[in-house]
Amino acid sequence: MNTLHTDVAIIGAGTAGMTAYRSALQHTERVLLIEGGPYGTTCARVGCMPSKLLIAAADAAHAVQMAPAFGVHPGALRIDGRAVMDRVRAERDRFVGFVVDAVEGWPQAQRLRGHARFVDALVLQVDDHTRVHPGRVVIATGSSPAVPRNWRAALGSRVIVNDDVFDWQDLPGSVAVMGAGVIGLELAQALHRLGVRVRLFGRSDRVGPLTDPALQALARQIFPAELPMQLQARHFEPSLDGQQVRIRSRCVDGGEIDERFDFLLAATGRHPNVDDLGLQHSRLPLDSAGIPLWDRRTAQVGDSPVFMAGDVADELPLLHEAADDGRIAGDNAGRYPDVRVRPRRAPLAVVFSDPQIMLAGASHAQLQRDGVDFATGSVSFEDQGRSRVMLKNRGALQVYAERSSGRFLGAEMIGPAAEHIGHLLAWSVQRGDTVQQMLDSPFYHPVVEEGLRTALRQLQRALRMGPLPVERCLDCGPGA
Repeated sequence: MNTLHTDVAIIGAGTAGMTAYRSALQHTERVLLIEGGPYGTTCARVGCMPSKLLIAAADAAHAVQMAPAFGVHPGALRIDGRAVMDRVRAERDRFVGFVVDAVEGWPQAQRLRGHARFVDALVLQVDDHTRVHPGRVVIATGSSPAVPRNWRAALGSRVIVNDDVFDWQDLPGSVAVMGAGVIGLELAQALHRLGVRVRLFGRSDRVGPLTDPALQALARQIFPAELPMQLQARHFEPSLDGQQVRIRSRCVDGGEIDERFDFLLAATGRHPNVDDLGLQHSRLPLDSAGIPLWDRRTAQVGDSPVFMAGDVADELPLLHEAADDGRIAGDNAGRYPDVRVRPRRAPLAVVFSDPQIMLAGASHAQLQRDGVDFATGSVSFEDQGRSRVMLKNRGALQVYAERSSGRFLGAEMIGPAAEHIGHLLAWSVQRGDTVQQMLDSPFYHPVVEEGLRTALRQLQRALRMGPLPVERCLDCGPGA
């Protein structure tokens, strides 16, 4: 049995762990990064990048299908599933390779392979070969897809998660997707556009992460118009029927489904990877779900020398948030006991569906929960100039501001170019811009951002006069 002593031990070499490692090195060279699985982040291996590769292929197929609407007739559409998946896997492996090369380029003495678990406070056992005595610990073990156990028992290899999709050699004939959140919505729509027979099921009536009731209602109109979908699915009963999955489900409106699919894709959330950490031996304060209680501003667990970073914290499972967590956790672990509160960036989340979805700054639900007195401005993209030119004229934007100060607080959107508009609005939130300051900024013509200007103008009037009806943005000229 080997014994190691180090200043900082980091459990997990994903996005949060890698960032924590770099930050801790600013204070001490005695840093040990411990990883029990393959190197390569969730984003690169099974998340952000391979899913966007699949979506890019789906967008290309959809563009061909939409071309006749512009008077362009490219001929019959043919989707080569093997070629689609070859590119997804090849580019995925390229992204993963960059990450692996980076980690393997770090000093061998600062890396340890094996599964780490607490055997006492600040004592880690790594597999059966090494006992580590760190001065501080960063837990950055990530999360894993959560699949109901009875599905695994009943369906075997016919129930899959997003990780499995990106190892496909070919596109299947049919897939049922349970879960209308971000992962389920993105993958269901992409597979549907690539010619896979898909039905998306949701246990509630929600589609994606939108919290504004008006936008949720709009999402329930837009997506089912293209994608077969059953929301509020009750008595969802998957079973194995030969080599297929039989799905029987009833909806609250009385509708019934009885269909067979090649696979059931479970997009039913993710579970923090804490079950095998031996936290019962760590003496750390835990919540009712067994997750260490931590302070997001410092990443510290209680008043202990243990810090948390990334998806394991079960709060905001986004790459940029994990990187920020890692930076804060690694820095404070390195400088402990001089723990410092670090400011967080403005929230930003994007869904790469079509139309895209984004939330920037405070959400509608958060503002209501916090009792904020806020005004709302709205715009529909149905008649917005550039959106209509591109045949992307679906969706709407809601923007929020504090009544007392006119300070911009946040926005939610379903519509074109949401990934870009979301960044602009998150930056405004972080700067503390007022609505007037945002309106004083330049808006080119014709661009989708003119719809944002329309919403901001309505928001400014609402701050002065009270709520106004949703406006359509025509953008007929520079003065629109």
